[in-house]
Amino acid sequence: RRSSDLAMGRPFTAKPARGTDEYRCFLLDPGLTKAGYVTGSQFLPGNAAIVHHAIVFRVPAEDVAQARALDAQSDGDGWTCFGSTGINSDQPQRQLSGGLGWIGAWAPGGGEVVLPGAVGYQMPAGSHIVLQVHYNLLGGDGADQSGLRLRLADGGAKLQALQTRLLPAPVELPCAPGENHRLCVRSEAVADVIDRFGAPAGRIVAGLPFLCSDGEPQPGPTQSCTSTVREAGRIYAAAGHMHLLGRSITIELNPGTPRAKVLLNIPVYNFDDQGARFLPQPVAVRAGDTLKVTCTHDATLRNRVPALTSQPARYVVWGDGTSDEMCLGIVSWTRA
Repeated sequence: RRSSDLAMGRPFTAKPARGTDEYRCFLLDPGLTKAGYVTGSQFLPGNAAIVHHAIVFRVPAEDVAQARALDAQSDGDGWTCFGSTGINSDQPQRQLSGGLGWIGAWAPGGGEVVLPGAVGYQMPAGSHIVLQVHYNLLGGDGADQSGLRLRLADGGAKLQALQTRLLPAPVELPCAPGENHRLCVRSEAVADVIDRFGAPAGRIVAGLPFLCSDGEPQPGPTQSCTSTVREAGRIYAAAGHMHLLGRSITIELNPGTPRAKVLLNIPVYNFDDQGARFLPQPVAVRAGDTLKVTCTHDATLRNRVPALTSQPARYVVWGDGTSDEMCLGIVSWTRA
Protein backbone atom coordinates (compact mmCIF):
# COMPACT_ATOMS: atom_id res chain seq x y z
CA ARG A 1 0.00 0.00 0.00
CA ARG A 2 1.15 3.51 -0.71
CA SER A 3 0.00 7.10 -0.55
CA SER A 4 -0.33 9.58 -3.39
CA ASP A 5 -0.38 13.35 -2.93
CA LEU A 6 -2.26 15.26 -5.63
CA ALA A 7 -2.72 19.01 -5.89
CA MET A 8 -4.31 21.62 -8.09
CA GLY A 9 -1.74 22.70 -10.67
CA ARG A 10 -1.69 26.32 -9.52
CA PRO A 11 -3.69 28.68 -7.31
CA PHE A 12 -7.27 29.27 -8.43
CA THR A 13 -9.31 32.42 -7.75
CA ALA A 14 -13.06 31.89 -7.70
CA LYS A 15 -15.11 34.43 -9.65
CA PRO A 16 -18.76 33.34 -9.58
CA ALA A 17 -20.82 34.55 -12.53
CA ARG A 18 -23.69 35.23 -10.11
CA GLY A 19 -24.01 35.20 -6.35
CA THR A 20 -21.26 34.13 -3.98
CA ASP A 21 -20.88 30.43 -4.79
CA GLU A 22 -18.80 28.60 -7.34
CA TYR A 23 -18.43 24.87 -7.82
CA ARG A 24 -15.17 24.12 -9.63
CA CYS A 25 -13.95 20.76 -10.87
CA PHE A 26 -10.26 19.96 -11.19
CA LEU A 27 -8.91 16.89 -12.99
CA LEU A 28 -6.14 15.08 -11.09
CA ASP A 29 -4.07 12.15 -12.32
CA PRO A 30 -3.01 9.60 -9.68
CA GLY A 31 -0.88 7.81 -12.28
CA LEU A 32 -2.62 4.44 -12.13
CA THR A 33 -0.94 2.24 -14.73
CA LYS A 34 -2.51 -0.81 -13.08
CA ALA A 35 -5.86 -1.41 -11.39
CA GLY A 36 -6.00 -0.59 -7.70
CA TYR A 37 -8.16 0.51 -4.81
CA VAL A 38 -8.51 3.75 -2.88
CA THR A 39 -8.48 2.82 0.81
CA GLY A 40 -8.40 6.30 2.31
CA SER A 41 -8.50 9.98 1.44
CA GLN A 42 -7.72 13.31 3.01
CA PHE A 43 -8.74 16.61 1.43
CA LEU A 44 -6.23 19.36 2.17
CA PRO A 45 -7.97 22.76 1.93
CA GLY A 46 -5.69 25.54 0.79
CA ASN A 47 -7.84 28.56 1.71
CA ALA A 48 -10.20 27.50 4.47
CA ALA A 49 -11.99 30.87 4.43
CA ILE A 50 -13.62 30.14 1.08
CA VAL A 51 -13.70 26.33 0.77
CA HIS A 52 -17.26 25.26 1.69
CA HIS A 53 -16.92 21.55 0.93
CA ALA A 54 -15.31 19.16 -1.53
CA ILE A 55 -16.28 15.89 -3.21
CA VAL A 56 -13.89 13.36 -4.72
CA PHE A 57 -15.11 11.58 -7.86
CA ARG A 58 -13.63 8.61 -9.66
CA VAL A 59 -13.44 9.13 -13.45
CA PRO A 60 -13.23 6.02 -15.66
CA ALA A 61 -10.40 6.00 -18.20
CA GLU A 62 -12.90 6.26 -21.07
CA ASP A 63 -14.20 9.59 -19.71
CA VAL A 64 -10.82 11.26 -19.14
CA ALA A 65 -10.78 12.78 -22.64
CA GLN A 66 -14.16 14.43 -22.00
CA ALA A 67 -12.92 15.80 -18.68
CA ARG A 68 -9.85 17.25 -20.38
CA ALA A 69 -12.09 18.84 -23.02
CA LEU A 70 -14.25 20.46 -20.34
CA ASP A 71 -11.09 21.80 -18.72
CA ALA A 72 -9.72 23.13 -22.02
CA GLN A 73 -12.99 24.88 -22.90
CA SER A 74 -13.10 26.84 -19.63
CA ASP A 75 -11.29 29.99 -18.62
CA GLY A 76 -8.63 29.29 -16.03
CA ASP A 77 -7.92 25.95 -14.43
CA GLY A 78 -10.75 23.45 -14.05
CA TRP A 79 -14.34 24.03 -15.09
CA THR A 80 -17.60 25.16 -13.51
CA CYS A 81 -19.60 22.13 -12.39
CA PHE A 82 -22.79 22.89 -10.46
CA GLY A 83 -24.55 19.78 -9.19
CA SER A 84 -22.32 17.22 -10.90
CA THR A 85 -19.03 16.99 -12.76
CA GLY A 86 -20.64 17.30 -16.19
CA ILE A 87 -18.93 14.09 -17.30
CA ASN A 88 -21.04 11.40 -18.99
CA SER A 89 -20.59 8.87 -16.18
CA ASP A 90 -21.86 11.41 -13.64
CA GLN A 91 -25.11 12.90 -14.89
CA PRO A 92 -27.21 14.63 -12.18
CA GLN A 93 -30.05 12.12 -12.22
CA ARG A 94 -27.63 9.19 -11.90
CA GLN A 95 -25.68 11.00 -9.21
CA LEU A 96 -28.80 11.52 -7.11
CA SER A 97 -30.09 8.00 -7.59
CA GLY A 98 -26.91 6.07 -7.06
CA GLY A 99 -23.96 8.25 -6.19
CA LEU A 100 -21.97 6.96 -9.13
CA GLY A 101 -18.37 8.05 -8.93
CA TRP A 102 -18.31 9.32 -5.33
CA ILE A 103 -15.27 8.02 -3.46
CA GLY A 104 -14.85 10.72 -0.84
CA ALA A 105 -16.21 13.93 0.58
CA TRP A 106 -15.02 16.65 2.91
CA ALA A 107 -16.67 19.43 4.87
CA PRO A 108 -15.25 21.65 7.60
CA GLY A 109 -14.21 19.51 10.54
CA GLY A 110 -13.38 16.51 8.40
CA GLY A 111 -9.98 14.84 8.48
CA GLU A 112 -8.48 11.78 6.86
CA VAL A 113 -10.95 8.97 6.20
CA VAL A 114 -9.32 5.53 6.33
CA LEU A 115 -11.51 2.64 5.23
CA PRO A 116 -11.67 -0.61 7.21
CA GLY A 117 -9.04 -3.11 6.13
CA ALA A 118 -11.35 -5.29 4.04
CA VAL A 119 -12.85 -2.65 1.71
CA GLY A 120 -11.76 -0.12 -0.89
CA TYR A 121 -13.00 1.89 -3.88
CA GLN A 122 -12.06 0.20 -7.16
CA MET A 123 -9.84 2.24 -9.48
CA PRO A 124 -9.29 0.61 -12.90
CA ALA A 125 -6.04 1.38 -14.72
CA GLY A 126 -6.08 4.84 -16.25
CA SER A 127 -8.75 6.17 -13.88
CA HIS A 128 -8.43 9.80 -12.88
CA ILE A 129 -9.84 11.86 -10.03
CA VAL A 130 -12.08 14.89 -10.26
CA LEU A 131 -11.89 17.10 -7.21
CA GLN A 132 -15.02 19.23 -6.98
CA VAL A 133 -14.50 22.20 -4.69
CA HIS A 134 -17.38 24.41 -3.58
CA TYR A 135 -16.14 27.95 -2.99
CA ASN A 136 -18.31 30.32 -0.96
CA LEU A 137 -17.17 33.92 -0.98
CA LEU A 138 -19.41 35.03 1.90
CA GLY A 139 -16.59 34.03 4.25
CA GLY A 140 -13.65 35.66 2.46
CA ASP A 141 -11.77 35.82 -0.81
CA GLY A 142 -8.36 35.15 -2.31
CA ALA A 143 -6.85 32.25 -4.20
CA ASP A 144 -6.95 28.56 -3.29
CA GLN A 145 -4.64 25.66 -4.07
CA SER A 146 -6.18 22.69 -2.33
CA GLY A 147 -4.85 19.15 -2.50
CA LEU A 148 -5.78 15.55 -1.94
CA ARG A 149 -3.93 12.67 -0.30
CA LEU A 150 -5.00 9.17 -1.33
CA ARG A 151 -4.17 5.83 0.23
CA LEU A 152 -3.85 3.24 -2.53
CA ALA A 153 -3.76 -0.56 -2.57
CA ASP A 154 -2.79 -2.83 -5.46
CA GLY A 155 -5.53 -4.39 -7.54
CA GLY A 156 -4.50 -7.83 -6.33
CA ALA A 157 -5.43 -6.98 -2.75
CA LYS A 158 -8.31 -9.04 -1.38
CA LEU A 159 -10.68 -6.14 -0.81
CA GLN A 160 -14.43 -5.76 -1.29
CA ALA A 161 -15.45 -2.89 -3.55
CA LEU A 162 -17.12 -0.10 -1.56
CA GLN A 163 -20.08 1.70 -3.14
CA THR A 164 -21.72 5.03 -2.27
CA ARG A 165 -25.50 5.42 -2.07
CA LEU A 166 -27.00 8.90 -1.86
CA LEU A 167 -30.33 9.40 -0.10
CA PRO A 168 -31.79 12.81 -1.00
CA ALA A 169 -34.98 14.32 0.41
CA PRO A 170 -36.77 17.53 -0.57
CA VAL A 171 -36.21 20.86 1.12
CA GLU A 172 -39.37 22.97 1.31
CA LEU A 173 -38.70 25.57 4.02
CA PRO A 174 -40.99 28.64 4.09
CA CYS A 175 -39.82 32.01 5.32
CA ALA A 176 -39.91 32.54 9.07
CA PRO A 177 -42.83 34.50 10.58
CA GLY A 178 -42.33 38.20 9.98
CA GLU A 179 -40.01 37.74 7.01
CA ASN A 180 -41.13 39.45 3.82
CA HIS A 181 -39.37 39.34 0.47
CA ARG A 182 -40.39 38.39 -3.05
CA LEU A 183 -38.24 35.24 -2.65
CA CYS A 184 -40.60 34.10 0.12
CA VAL A 185 -42.87 33.05 -2.78
CA ARG A 186 -41.89 29.50 -3.73
CA SER A 187 -42.07 30.05 -7.49
CA GLU A 188 -39.80 33.09 -7.21
CA ALA A 189 -37.33 31.16 -5.05
CA VAL A 190 -37.20 28.25 -7.50
CA ALA A 191 -36.69 30.66 -10.41
CA ASP A 192 -33.80 32.25 -8.50
CA VAL A 193 -32.12 28.86 -7.99
CA ILE A 194 -32.47 28.11 -11.71
CA ASP A 195 -31.09 31.56 -12.55
CA ARG A 196 -28.01 30.93 -10.41
CA PHE A 197 -27.35 27.27 -11.17
CA GLY A 198 -29.13 26.43 -14.42
CA ALA A 199 -31.97 24.17 -15.53
CA PRO A 200 -30.62 20.97 -13.89
CA ALA A 201 -31.06 22.62 -10.48
CA GLY A 202 -34.73 23.21 -11.26
CA ARG A 203 -35.20 19.61 -12.33
CA ILE A 204 -33.85 18.38 -9.00
CA VAL A 205 -36.23 20.68 -7.06
CA ALA A 206 -39.16 19.47 -9.18
CA GLY A 207 -38.16 15.81 -9.09
CA LEU A 208 -37.60 15.25 -5.39
CA PRO A 209 -41.30 15.48 -4.40
CA PHE A 210 -42.06 12.79 -7.00
CA LEU A 211 -39.20 10.62 -5.74
CA CYS A 212 -40.29 10.95 -2.13
CA SER A 213 -44.09 11.45 -2.09
CA ASP A 214 -47.02 12.17 -4.42
CA GLY A 215 -45.27 14.90 -6.37
CA GLU A 216 -46.78 17.82 -4.46
CA PRO A 217 -44.32 19.92 -2.43
CA GLN A 218 -45.11 19.74 1.29
CA PRO A 219 -43.93 22.98 2.92
CA GLY A 220 -42.49 22.56 6.39
CA PRO A 221 -39.26 22.41 8.41
CA THR A 222 -39.04 18.59 8.49
CA GLN A 223 -38.78 16.54 5.31
CA SER A 224 -38.07 12.86 4.71
CA CYS A 225 -37.68 10.35 1.92
CA THR A 226 -37.70 6.56 1.88
CA SER A 227 -35.66 4.59 -0.65
CA THR A 228 -35.69 0.88 -1.37
CA VAL A 229 -32.54 -1.23 -1.18
CA ARG A 230 -32.09 -2.91 -4.55
CA GLU A 231 -29.65 -5.67 -3.63
CA ALA A 232 -28.21 -7.38 -0.57
CA GLY A 233 -25.09 -5.95 1.00
CA ARG A 234 -23.41 -4.54 4.09
CA ILE A 235 -23.42 -0.90 5.19
CA TYR A 236 -20.15 0.30 6.69
CA ALA A 237 -20.66 4.03 7.27
CA ALA A 238 -23.23 6.82 7.14
CA ALA A 239 -23.10 10.59 6.87
CA GLY A 240 -25.48 13.50 6.47
CA HIS A 241 -25.16 16.75 4.56
CA MET A 242 -27.13 19.95 5.02
CA HIS A 243 -26.13 23.59 4.87
CA LEU A 244 -26.34 26.35 7.48
CA LEU A 245 -30.07 26.11 8.34
CA GLY A 246 -29.82 22.43 9.25
CA ARG A 247 -30.97 21.40 12.74
CA SER A 248 -30.99 17.57 12.71
CA ILE A 249 -30.62 14.60 10.38
CA THR A 250 -31.23 10.87 10.75
CA ILE A 251 -30.87 7.79 8.55
CA GLU A 252 -32.98 4.77 9.49
CA LEU A 253 -33.00 1.23 8.15
CA ASN A 254 -36.41 -0.44 7.93
CA PRO A 255 -38.22 2.09 10.16
CA GLY A 256 -41.46 0.87 11.70
CA THR A 257 -40.51 -2.81 11.44
CA PRO A 258 -39.00 -5.32 13.89
CA ARG A 259 -35.70 -4.96 12.00
CA ALA A 260 -35.57 -1.19 12.43
CA LYS A 261 -32.13 0.25 13.09
CA VAL A 262 -30.81 3.80 13.31
CA LEU A 263 -27.71 4.16 11.15
CA LEU A 264 -27.14 7.87 11.80
CA ASN A 265 -28.61 10.23 14.37
CA ILE A 266 -27.36 13.82 14.51
CA PRO A 267 -29.82 15.55 16.88
CA VAL A 268 -27.85 18.82 16.93
CA TYR A 269 -26.41 19.32 13.46
CA ASN A 270 -23.07 21.08 13.18
CA PHE A 271 -22.03 22.14 9.71
CA ASP A 272 -18.39 22.02 10.79
CA ASP A 273 -18.61 18.32 11.69
CA GLN A 274 -19.98 16.37 8.75
CA GLY A 275 -17.51 13.53 8.53
CA ALA A 276 -18.76 10.00 7.86
CA ARG A 277 -19.54 7.90 10.94
CA PHE A 278 -18.32 4.32 10.58
CA LEU A 279 -20.69 1.85 12.21
CA PRO A 280 -19.34 -0.27 15.09
CA GLN A 281 -20.01 -3.31 12.92
CA PRO A 282 -21.17 -3.52 9.29
CA VAL A 283 -24.96 -3.82 9.03
CA ALA A 284 -26.43 -6.40 6.63
CA VAL A 285 -29.21 -5.25 4.29
CA ARG A 286 -31.48 -7.27 2.01
CA ALA A 287 -33.12 -6.42 -1.29
CA GLY A 288 -36.44 -4.77 -0.44
CA ASP A 289 -35.23 -3.19 2.79
CA THR A 290 -35.87 0.54 3.17
CA LEU A 291 -33.62 3.47 4.02
CA LYS A 292 -35.22 6.67 5.31
CA VAL A 293 -33.51 10.04 5.64
CA THR A 294 -35.15 12.79 7.71
CA CYS A 295 -33.95 16.38 8.01
CA THR A 296 -35.14 19.36 10.01
CA HIS A 297 -34.19 22.90 9.00
CA ASP A 298 -34.80 26.18 10.84
CA ALA A 299 -35.43 29.39 8.89
CA THR A 300 -34.83 31.56 11.97
CA LEU A 301 -31.14 30.62 11.86
CA ARG A 302 -30.83 32.92 8.84
CA ASN A 303 -30.80 35.89 11.22
CA ARG A 304 -28.20 34.31 13.53
CA VAL A 305 -25.62 32.72 11.24
CA PRO A 306 -23.06 35.38 10.21
CA ALA A 307 -22.64 33.94 6.71
CA LEU A 308 -26.38 34.40 6.05
CA THR A 309 -27.32 37.68 7.74
CA SER A 310 -26.62 39.65 4.56
CA GLN A 311 -28.81 37.33 2.46
CA PRO A 312 -32.48 38.11 1.73
CA ALA A 313 -35.25 36.06 3.27
CA ARG A 314 -36.36 33.26 0.95
CA TYR A 315 -38.46 30.14 0.66
CA VAL A 316 -35.60 27.63 0.76
CA VAL A 317 -35.50 24.70 -1.65
CA TRP A 318 -32.81 22.21 -2.61
CA GLY A 319 -29.91 24.16 -4.09
CA ASP A 320 -26.16 24.21 -4.36
CA GLY A 321 -25.53 27.58 -2.74
CA THR A 322 -24.67 28.13 0.91
CA SER A 323 -27.88 30.19 1.29
CA ASP A 324 -29.84 27.29 -0.23
CA GLU A 325 -30.25 23.94 1.53
CA MET A 326 -29.87 20.22 1.09
CA CYS A 327 -31.11 17.12 2.86
CA LEU A 328 -28.77 14.34 1.86
CA GLY A 329 -28.03 11.04 3.55
CA ILE A 330 -24.96 9.11 2.42
CA VAL A 331 -24.24 5.45 3.08
CA SER A 332 -21.13 3.48 2.16
CA TRP A 333 -21.80 -0.19 1.45
CA THR A 334 -20.55 -3.35 -0.25
CA ARG A 335 -22.48 -5.91 -2.23
CA ALA A 336 -23.10 -9.22 -0.49
